[in-house]
Amino acid sequence: MKKKILSVVTLLLLMTMILGACGSEAADLKMATGGTTGTYYAFGGLAAQMFTEKVENVNVTIHSSGASKTNIFEIADGDADIALVQNDVAYYAYNGTDLFAEDGAEKDFSVMAAAYAEVCQVIGKGDITSIEDLKGKKVSVGDAGSGTEFNARQILEAYGMTFEDITPFNLSFGDSAEALKDAKIDAFFCVAGAPTTAIVDLCTTQDVNLLEVDDAHAAALMESYPFYTQYTVPGGSYMGIDSDVKTVAVKATFVVSNKVSEDVVYAMTKALFENKDSIVHDKAKELDPAYAVAGISVPFHPGAEKYFKEIGVLS
Repeated sequence: MKKKILSVVTLLLLMTMILGACGSEAADLKMATGGTTGTYYAFGGLAAQMFTEKVENVNVTIHSSGASKTNIFEIADGDADIALVQNDVAYYAYNGTDLFAEDGAEKDFSVMAAAYAEVCQVIGKGDITSIEDLKGKKVSVGDAGSGTEFNARQILEAYGMTFEDITPFNLSFGDSAEALKDAKIDAFFCVAGAPTTAIVDLCTTQDVNLLEVDDAHAAALMESYPFYTQYTVPGGSYMGIDSDVKTVAVKATFVVSNKVSEDVVYAMTKALFENKDSIVHDKAKELDPAYAVAGISVPFHPGAEKYFKEIGVLS
């Protein structure tokens, strides 16, 4: 009788351990993206769907947010487990500089992978044809505290201007497009994958210009802020803008909370590159492991690092 009782107890303990182990592997993750008309939201939603379908015991749900800086804080506060942020903003957060100089460093996150180029797009109404023309104009510089706002400061700085030389407005991409359409502003900054929905929609009803960041000003910008790269928006990306336009870009990057397990992040990183065809979005075409690790100056999550070392893009 004692042996039978011990056997039953042993079996129950074993089942508890197995169920506990299974439960520890399951992950319901919250992903912070950006405004509903931006690329983060659209791309993030499709990536979340892929993670949920392709990674066993992982369910990812998304929500809109104020983008990069807000997303770093959401991870720190436990309101998000994974997020899309600009690589420059991740650097500021980790080191407590520039955009995070007043708030201090946030180190509750690590990098999973850079995904695609985030293009610095400056849209002006018909009579604005250069960044120099922004002086004295009403200009939306993105959400308050966003990476876009900081990029706007840096690009204006390269042209010898500050926010004091414009009348700045803090509007989302969608609200910026509507405000320009209604003649409430003259121009706006938009840092997102190109083409961007808000600009695509605007171009169907308005004649606008995509302003160039020429080689000389791009070089000055990159000398001061080496996380920028040059980028050309192909002609035809937007209705009425038929010629190629030179500008600069940063990188849209997946970051994750350090609390997410190594196994889960490894599986998600692997899925991101091995199932990119399942993400039906133009930006998914840019997913590449070598690009994902280049120029990243914040530590990788151990799960991501394991995958990248396994395929030979990290040593």
